[in-house]
Amino acid sequence: MLKFYYRVKVKPNSKKEKVEKIDDFNYVVSVKELPIEGKANEAVIKSLAEFLRISPSQIRIISGLKSRQKILEVKN
Repeated sequence: MLKFYYRVKVKPNSKKEKVEKIDDFNYVVSVKELPIEGKANEAVIKSLAEFLRISPSQIRIISGLKSRQKILEVKN
């Protein structure tokens, strides 16, 4: 099983949900949810999973649970 690590900058409380690819391992993810009770984190995982066309269960946050800068592990 391959594992990839992505750096993600999160923009919570955005008007539109979108994923911007900066380079192969850096993304900016905008989500509508507020960063309360992990809702923005869940939205980031869901948005990135849709963008990468994988299941959300294949993504987990390694670092930055309470930060806008996150490191995500993606299992392929």
